Amino acid sequence: MSLKSLRDEYRATLKSKDTEETIDLLFYRPIGFAWAKLCAAVGITPNVITIASIFIGVAAGVMFYFDNLWYNVIGMLLLIWANSFDSADGQLARMTKQYSRLGRILDGVSGDLWFVTIYFAICFRMIQCVNDPLVGDLFVQHHWIIWTIAIVAGICHAKQAAMADYYRQFHLYFLKGKEGSELERVELLDAKLSRMSWRKEFGAKLVLFFYRNYTANQESMTPAMQTFRRELRERYGEELPQELRDDFRRASLPLMKYTNWLSFNMRTITLFIALFCRVPWCYFVAEIVIFNALLIYMWRRHEAICRRFINSIKQQAV
Repeated sequence: MSLKSLRDEYRATLKSKDTEETIDLLFYRPIGFAWAKLCAAVGITPNVITIASIFIGVAAGVMFYFDNLWYNVIGMLLLIWANSFDSADGQLARMTKQYSRLGRILDGVSGDLWFVTIYFAICFRMIQCVNDPLVGDLFVQHHWIIWTIAIVAGICHAKQAAMADYYRQFHLYFLKGKEGSELERVELLDAKLSRMSWRKEFGAKLVLFFYRNYTANQESMTPAMQTFRRELRERYGEELPQELRDDFRRASLPLMKYTNWLSFNMRTITLFIALFCRVPWCYFVAEIVIFNALLIYMWRRHEAICRRFINSIKQQAV
């Protein structure tokens, strides 16, 4: 295979230039492509890579329990390895056309399991830490404080990640059309659920049930976007005019950097800094304060853009 063919194959495994993060393009995507090529050659499926990433990511989280920098560095390297697999599963799916809703759900679950482990590891570490440079033995004497902070941070993390993914998929819908996006609609998921049997398809229906609720949460947080989607379906169906697609893409593109900041790389950089400074609980504070501020800003901007396009469509209809 020529270098040009290999480069073209690599580019085909990327989601889009609009939504790819710089760190991913420089580091994770090339490594993920190498893993994907290897796995394709030996017949390993994307879901197998995802499951492997779960075990590696969970092992990374365990390493953050220890108040020892060398153990923490091992954990950082394991987490980077896990994320290279997380990149590889999507690239392999696009390379081999092995797309599935289960794969998308499993991909999301893998990251959740990494961070659940990390959260528990940090909490258990802090309730035994008596030499924290900022709070001393506060968490040792009052365990409930660190657990409360962790729970709040975890809820915020889940909301941030869900909305970042949702805005990214909406952008891809305008960039690549229905086939190039994984954007879902609750009413269609409800219809599929109603056709499935709990007795005969329990596992598949259970997975779809949780995915339906995940999608419903995303829709409930984006009222203007949902109104915009209804206006688009009523006026254009699934085939949007190219001019409209281009106009929305230009408006949405500046917000894609915020979806990336609310994804893996910025979180782990923040986590690693907190670990190097020996104040891992500060990562929770960053989730609650800094990343929530980014989410609110992104949400307000995106809803405003959707309202502007709704008004434009209505004016054209008059």
